[in-house]
Amino acid sequence: MDKQNQEAKLQLSYIEKCASLIMEKYNRPLRLRIQNEGCQMNSLQTETVAGMALRMGCVRVEKEEDADLVIYNTCTVRENANQKIYGHLGFLKSIKKKRPDMKIVLFGCMMQEAHVVEKIRSDYPFVDLVFGTHNIHKFPELFYHVLMTDSQIIDIWQDSSEIVEGLPADRKYSFKTGVNIMFGCNNFCSYCIVPYVRGREKSREPQAIIREIEELVQEGVTEVMLLGQNVNSYGKTLDTPVTFADLLRQVDKIPGLRRIRFMTSHPKDLSDDLIRAMAECKKVCHHLHLPVQSGSSRILKQMNRRYDKDHYLTLVQKIREAIPDISLTTDIIVGFPGETEEDFLETMDVVEKSDYDTAFTFIYSKRTGTPAAKMEDQVPADVIKDRFDRLLRLVQEKGRQNSCRFTGMVQEVLVEDENREPGVLTGRTEHNLLVHFKGPRELIGQYVPVKLDSCKGFYYFGSLQQEEK
Repeated sequence: MDKQNQEAKLQLSYIEKCASLIMEKYNRPLRLRIQNEGCQMNSLQTETVAGMALRMGCVRVEKEEDADLVIYNTCTVRENANQKIYGHLGFLKSIKKKRPDMKIVLFGCMMQEAHVVEKIRSDYPFVDLVFGTHNIHKFPELFYHVLMTDSQIIDIWQDSSEIVEGLPADRKYSFKTGVNIMFGCNNFCSYCIVPYVRGREKSREPQAIIREIEELVQEGVTEVMLLGQNVNSYGKTLDTPVTFADLLRQVDKIPGLRRIRFMTSHPKDLSDDLIRAMAECKKVCHHLHLPVQSGSSRILKQMNRRYDKDHYLTLVQKIREAIPDISLTTDIIVGFPGETEEDFLETMDVVEKSDYDTAFTFIYSKRTGTPAAKMEDQVPADVIKDRFDRLLRLVQEKGRQNSCRFTGMVQEVLVEDENREPGVLTGRTEHNLLVHFKGPRELIGQYVPVKLDSCKGFYYFGSLQQEEK
């Protein structure tokens, strides 16, 4: 901890150095445009980098054309995400030709790939700073060197055991946020690049997590999302192992906290004790995202998921028995290499039996660098499209049926924002269902009773209710 505290103090000192240098060189704040791609963990890390940049004296702008500093947090789950970044760099190059003082920063998962870094070094020398997923906390120090030199700076770590606490963040919402409880992944699903770019699993100490959430609550946060690539394996790397169920029970006791969410859960590590903790803890929301990916045990083995269809359906049954009103959501991949019609029908059967509120469906995308990309028997595109369309129809039909079960009920909604239509607010129930209803903007950030009048499939229109005195 001492080393991590020292690192945090060092980076905070570099923030102050950058602030002084920016005023010295520009005599005004730098205009910042920061863009996030990818998952919720990426979003949280983007908030941290933005928080550090704002502490340096930057101010946000909406367009790259207006920015002095453009920062991209990259995603590399799919190869077209990489192509999107390369295409956008061409656009930034034209802006930088007119304004050579503009600074361009790339970081995140895509930067952990050696061939990407080499391409940026050779083809995009106008990019000022490149760093990866393991040294995000070093951004102030790296940016200080950017301000001091005209040379491209590339700083990629292959792995790190460091977890640096106490850095500033610029949160999207003042009343809810994500909290990283672990980093990296040890699962090596055969279609996924994440373990190669995020590194091995490492858990934060529970005391540090509790302390962070307590501080967030003091700042007005009432809902937290506990984040990890596989939260169910939390605690295995700690000197004194702590289970995720134990952590949930500790977080549930924090005064002032109203809601606890978490993702992502891997079925192979979902324990009976975790199901009990979800049922017992009053602040844990009755929503579980449990990716199945495929209903075929044969395909699941090829995916290296380490559970089969029967195990997954047994988990669903246990969860529904313990928490009858649970909202269950999932991820499904269609067209994995070697998938037959019989395999696909097994997936359809899981959807029929699991009663998901929502399923996020994906067409298999070959990802260079993963074992699945080298597999023979890739499924033809027309076959994949046909299966995807059939699955989508079933998912939508089942989702409408399941999501509508709350129609007519009054539920507590955390108001998140005003809709595009003035006077219409948007919020979520504890089951993670979206609700639109009329009300004043002053309710944003508050918990209010809303009657769910009409279900539109995956969201509701509701009416604000008078709270009982």
